[in-house]
Amino acid sequence: MSKRIYIDFSYLIILAASFGGVIVLGAFVAPVIFHTDRILTEVIINNYNAGMIMGEIFHRFSYWVYGLATFVAIFEAAQYKMGNRDAIAFASAAIVVFSSLMFSGVYAPKILELQALGEEATQSDTFHNIHIASEIDFKILAVALIVLFVRRLLLLRIR
Repeated sequence: MSKRIYIDFSYLIILAASFGGVIVLGAFVAPVIFHTDRILTEVIINNYNAGMIMGEIFHRFSYWVYGLATFVAIFEAAQYKMGNRDAIAFASAAIVVFSSLMFSGVYAPKILELQALGEEATQSDTFHNIHIASEIDFKILAVALIVLFVRRLLLLRIR
């Protein structure tokens, strides 16, 4: 087996793991943390403290997302240079890189910055708008990751 196949499968595994991370954080972790009142009877975390916990989780996940953006950019640039050009893969890769950098470089740091100002700052329209934008960005990232994964898998099958 050639070294190339290992690189291709590593790429697919990273895309799948990243998609899994996005889904787990968005669909499982956040609802549990923000709804502790449904789970715990003695200790209930208010929304501000739950937001602080989620902020730290997303901050740590940002390191993975930076790595993802780097790996996708390098892999897709190499594919392009080798003549393996595909419009769907290119578009979804560009969206993955852009939304990854927006999430890790803009939304997560700005949310953490506003949280550090105190609970009042998290009640502002600015915080609300940034939070909504980050949720939309996270959903776009999930869709782009699954499209890129499926497209690269199909292209691998064709070769």
